[in-house]
Amino acid sequence: MDNIVDSLNNAYQEFVVAAANVLEAKETSGGQKTTATDTALESFKQKWELFRVTCDQAEEFVESVKQRIGSECLVDEATGPVVGKSGQTTTTGLPPISAVRLEQMSKAVRWLVIELQHGSGTAAGSAHTHQSAPFDARFSEDSAP
Repeated sequence: MDNIVDSLNNAYQEFVVAAANVLEAKETSGGQKTTATDTALESFKQKWELFRVTCDQAEEFVESVKQRIGSECLVDEATGPVVGKSGQTTTTGLPPISAVRLEQMSKAVRWLVIELQHGSGTAAGSAHTHQSAPFDARFSEDSAP
């Protein structure tokens, strides 16, 4: 994570320096188009693109961490007792389900979201085709054809 933050910071600093160079070149040339202003603008464009790519990478990292944390919380909630704020173990009142079952349901939901985002009209019918393991037979709704 430190590498991502450092990369983002470096790309931002380079972008700001490139912007300042454009302004300085423009002022030095009296607002006229010169080789120096063209060079500064080209550098600015490159630094802007690098900054955008670095931002996208950081955003992807944050999203993957959010998904991982969310999945871990779901697994903790679904597979066993919960430790309350006072440090005492409490139960949710729901019967625990297996982590495999939870992961299957999570994948199905993700595929549905992806298909809905792409405007596919077949989302509901194709959700089960993406499963990598059979459903847990304890759940009657999974055994229906």
